[in-house]
Amino acid sequence: MQRILVVDDEEDLREILRFNLEAEGFEVETVASAEEALDKFSILNSQFSIILLDVMMDKMSGFEMAQRMREAGDNTPIIFLTARDAHDDQLQGFGVGADDYITKPFSFDTVLARVKAVLRRSNQNTQSNQNTPNTLTKREHLILDLFRRQPGRFFTREEILAAVWPDDTLVGERSVDVHIARLRKKLGSEGQRIVNKTGFGYGLV
Repeated sequence: MQRILVVDDEEDLREILRFNLEAEGFEVETVASAEEALDKFSILNSQFSIILLDVMMDKMSGFEMAQRMREAGDNTPIIFLTARDAHDDQLQGFGVGADDYITKPFSFDTVLARVKAVLRRSNQNTQSNQNTPNTLTKREHLILDLFRRQPGRFFTREEILAAVWPDDTLVGERSVDVHIARLRKKLGSEGQRIVNKTGFGYGLV
């Protein structure tokens, strides 16, 4: 059974999500803070299949929690559920490792559809990683993972910079082109799936 962790400081929302997700056959745990969620990761042997994560919480934000997880090498899929709907907020969310970003208010049908889509992509990525060359650099891996999480979507150079170089303001858009060119070459025939669509950006097809 697939396990979902819901992290949100709104008790009513946690219980609504738990009730509906369990009705769909998922095993669900809920916590009220990012600190409690990170404690669970440190004491539980079995991992969660996906995390539904609020952004605005007391003390540690959802963005900080996600960043800590990614820095520790934890790639558990994360979907942000938040009232912060600005474009910059969404870029920050994807920049710290989100697999999807849903703004409040939302319907449960939307959440369920996104959860299933992310889990499906996660399973595909696990299979694809068996064929990924181990010669890729850290940045190349980050770019490839970004594309794999949302196949068919085209990312602008600005979005790729925010996701892969979030703390380096000296890196320019030319670096994106150089890294993608190297990535394509290392992937061989599979590299042809990374395309540049004029006016939209780069994506995986």
